[in-house]
Order: sequence, then C-alpha cells, then structure tokens
Amino acid sequence: MPRRSPTVVVERLPEFPAATVPVRATRGSACFDLAAAESVDLVRGAVTLVRTGLRVRPPVGTFLEVRPRSGLSSRGVVMVNAPGTIDRDYAGELRVPLTYLFDGTYALRAGDRIAQVRVVEELGGRFRLGRVRAVASRSGGFGSTGR
Repeated sequence: MPRRSPTVVVERLPEFPAATVPVRATRGSACFDLAAAESVDLVRGAVTLVRTGLRVRPPVGTFLEVRPRSGLSSRGVVMVNAPGTIDRDYAGELRVPLTYLFDGTYALRAGDRIAQVRVVEELGGRFRLGRVRAVASRSGGFGSTGR
C-alpha cells in the first residue's frame, strides 16, 4: 500500500495576498519551488532575507528543509544557510537568506523561484555519553578518505 504524502499547511501573510504556494515544477521534481514575494536587488557580499510571504506548518513527525536552486547558483546567487531547517514549532515567515557573488547587483522579482523546499521525516533520536573508538584510517577529518 503506498504511503500517504504529508500535507504542509501554508498561510499567505496579509501583506502578500499573491504569495506563491510551493509547487513541484515537474512530476519528477524531488522538491517544491519557493518563490520571492517581493522584488529586491541582491548586492555582492550582503545577505538579504528574501520574503516568501508565507508561514508554514509541517505535519507532526516532519520538518522542512530549504535548499538552494542550482539555476540561481550558476548565476552567482547563493543561499547562505544551506540547507536551512524549518522546525515544526517555527511560526514565523519563511524567508530565504541569499547573497550575490559577482560585481554589481542581481535583480530578483516577485514570483521568481529562489529556493526549494522538501518535507523530511523526523526520525527523532537521542544522544548519550559513552566511549567512541576512532577507526585509525578514518580519524583524520576533512579529506580522510583521500582525493
């Protein structure tokens, strides 16, 4: 029996009645596109919290993960906190921290797709103190598996 897809509750903020509800671009898309609710100019090196005009509430047992769009990154627009986590108990507006890497500015317009969001099942878990034995061949840190 196929699993039911979880439903995320989305609310448009009153100041953005035309804010875009996240949608998949194609049937095969893994994530839902997030769009800007406002037009802004991104300035090189400055982080801009781009408004989506949406509040979201993931279903019980899930959280949302906000990811960058590859099409924007190829044009010098990158998401600063990637991936971003939207916890179930977060009640504020969904905003996306973007910056521009090239000289000048990059014009984003309301309705432009700025990030992707996916629903992630929360597995829970816990931490406990104990002894951790390092495997000698894998205890070197960054690049420990070679080049």
